[in-house]
Amino acid sequence: MIIFNKKSFILALMIFLTLGLLAACGGGDDTSSEGEGSDDTEESSDSEESSDSSEGGDTEFEEDTWRFVTEEVEGQVQYVYAEEFGKRISEKTDGAITVEPYEFGGLGSETDQVDQLMQGTVEMAVMSPGFTGNMVDEGQLFALQFLFPTDQATTQEILNNSEALNTDLREQYEEHSITPLSYWTEGAMQWTSNDHPLRSPEDFENFQMRVQTSPLIMESYDKYGADPQEMSWGELYTALDRGTVEGQENPIFFIGDASFHEVQDYLTLSNHNNYVAMTTVNTEWFNGLDEEVQTIVEETVTEMQDWVFEEQQRQNEEYLQIIEEDEDNPTEIVELTDEEVETFRDAAMEVREFYRNEVSTVDGAILDKLEEEIAEYTE
Repeated sequence: MIIFNKKSFILALMIFLTLGLLAACGGGDDTSSEGEGSDDTEESSDSEESSDSSEGGDTEFEEDTWRFVTEEVEGQVQYVYAEEFGKRISEKTDGAITVEPYEFGGLGSETDQVDQLMQGTVEMAVMSPGFTGNMVDEGQLFALQFLFPTDQATTQEILNNSEALNTDLREQYEEHSITPLSYWTEGAMQWTSNDHPLRSPEDFENFQMRVQTSPLIMESYDKYGADPQEMSWGELYTALDRGTVEGQENPIFFIGDASFHEVQDYLTLSNHNNYVAMTTVNTEWFNGLDEEVQTIVEETVTEMQDWVFEEQQRQNEEYLQIIEEDEDNPTEIVELTDEEVETFRDAAMEVREFYRNEVSTVDGAILDKLEEEIAEYTE
């Protein structure tokens, strides 16, 4: 009996230990499984966060402030463009990046602002190529009259898509640390004058015409027999009022908002050119931005092309009506006939040859390509 009991006891003990060991191993596996499951959950969460971050959802942007100068004052097209641009950048960076618009005169004249952008004193600017004519010779092609189609929507399409402008001309500006990210029209240019409307080149004979700082603009009015005078627009109202200059050119919204029509007798709807603006950045500053921020800037600039076209159209239509209805300052509005336009166009063609031979540093290659592109859109 004793021997049997010992054997039974030993057998029972072995079974007990074996079951205990199996239970222990099973428990370890469960714990390990829970641990692995927990790790998988954490990795999945990390992966989702990484995915959100790559889409910009949870990106943390470094706080910064960008100065954005314009050639116009609060309420005018360039200034409201800079305001809207800043609003969109702030939204896309969760308020980390602030864009401060500066109206004309806040940091100096138009030429001062060009220098500030080149030197990196400001990060961004809306500028007219007319004020860079002494720096980037090829940019003077925007001064060529009757080059772009009269249809504004077609002109904007060309500005959006032209390789001559967005690649070739851009490279010319980048040699001076200025990168044009886009070109856009502020509307067709019109003439204002005293004493008589400007309906033929003969009407410009000895006419004191205010112009931007551009040798090609000077040449254009020389061909008409005028006496062009370079002048900042900040001095223009007083000069028109005193008769220092007799006339000027600008889109309608600018003529109305700056009250030039109050000191001019005639508004000639000539549509002889487009007031082209450039959204520009300091090249070194922009290239030094984080790649994701660069992408946001470029996307926003592209989005703004349609927005600013509609804005300039609205303002030009609104101010034409204001000028027409201003009984205290009556301005006679004259529209050129097709025959009158052709007379001016013939004279303007001579200036294109002057540009190719005397201005261009690439034998007119950029202008030639642009003319081909314009022909494709207008045929």
